[in-house]
Amino acid sequence: MKVHNTLATQTTRRVFATGAISVVAALALSACGGSASTAPSSEAAKQDLKAAGAGTITMWVDAERSPALKDITEKFKSDTGIEVKLVVKDFAAVRDDFITQVPTGQGPDLIVGPHDWIGKFVQNGVIAPVELGDKASQFQDSSIKAMTYNGAVYGVPYAIENIALLRNTSIVDSKASTLDEVVANGKKAVAEGKATFPFLVGMDPKQGDPYHLYPLQSSMGSQVFGKNADGGYDAKQLLIGDAAGVEFAKKLAAWGDAGEKIINSNITGDIAKEKFLAGESPYFLTGPWNVPDVQKKGIKFAVDELPTAGGEAAQPFIGVNGFFISAKSANALATNEFVTNYLTSESAQDSMYAAGGRPPALKASFEKAASDPVVEAFGKIGATGVPMPAIPEMSAVWADWGATELAIIKGQGDPAEAWAKMAASIKSKIGG
Repeated sequence: MKVHNTLATQTTRRVFATGAISVVAALALSACGGSASTAPSSEAAKQDLKAAGAGTITMWVDAERSPALKDITEKFKSDTGIEVKLVVKDFAAVRDDFITQVPTGQGPDLIVGPHDWIGKFVQNGVIAPVELGDKASQFQDSSIKAMTYNGAVYGVPYAIENIALLRNTSIVDSKASTLDEVVANGKKAVAEGKATFPFLVGMDPKQGDPYHLYPLQSSMGSQVFGKNADGGYDAKQLLIGDAAGVEFAKKLAAWGDAGEKIINSNITGDIAKEKFLAGESPYFLTGPWNVPDVQKKGIKFAVDELPTAGGEAAQPFIGVNGFFISAKSANALATNEFVTNYLTSESAQDSMYAAGGRPPALKASFEKAASDPVVEAFGKIGATGVPMPAIPEMSAVWADWGATELAIIKGQGDPAEAWAKMAASIKSKIGG
């Protein structure tokens, strides 16, 4: 499902199943059972809602997640008498439809989506903050940070997604901590006839892939935006064009088509996946959405931490999916009760994991899901990541960023000049 025209958001829309059927089955059972119960605010509150006759809550959701919400919506109706109507929407246009319809009173009471929609939602005044109170500490810190905008929490997270380094253990049997070590291992495998490509990462033919390459960039100390005192991204602090960014640009040129050919502009995401599945490379920089096919192919693999290209940690962008309340909800009291006291429960969070396979945002649910080593590995890497910027100005970054990286990888022009030109273009688009 593609939501925006940015690579990063396309990536966050991908879905994976870990293949650990026993874990999924166990979680599905716990979602239906009584051991992981909801935590309603109080019996009195439920009775008040019944007495108020609040009627129906409407939620916009995609086809995959709709079945996972059935049990919790039925529990809510049993407790309060209020029906939660799940309206399945095409996520190709749902964000813009929500922004358009909420002000007219025609939108839903709540919506399911990724955290990087928050900036546009807040800018257009279509979502309301949620009061999680002590419940916030029950979630992974990174997921709450992702849902925080201008100091307020705007959504209840349920899943975290990020990339890692898949390693074919039949070709390379030990993990590496730096990109130099990864490349050396990969070249050795090629020289020994065990592989064709030392390293694989997919490139979009027009936009490159700054999302997948960002951990390498961040490990060289290059960031996109600085942060405010409250930890949120500050569009006035555009850092991408600094000296660290220029050094990363030079590295891209060295890794690219005219250099070591570690990053190949002609290898798309689909080709990279095909080559890894064919056993033609020991490494594949990708996300959990490709794990099921690797497992089906019977490849012995490990999920390794992201390698560093510089002196700092390789921090990936994380995408967090969650639930957002309409600022114009006709049933605000009931909607808040459902979101904060039902969708935060283990049963709801377990069920969402069982449906999509993404590492849960709720710590208790993640602990159970982490019995699958793949989920555990992706989750640990995600815990060290940084939320993808949700500020509206980020939409002005992706096109220049991706196109410039792709041109540098292709060996077109001087990398330092291209990077400076990119930064100037982005700065002009976001107004200084």
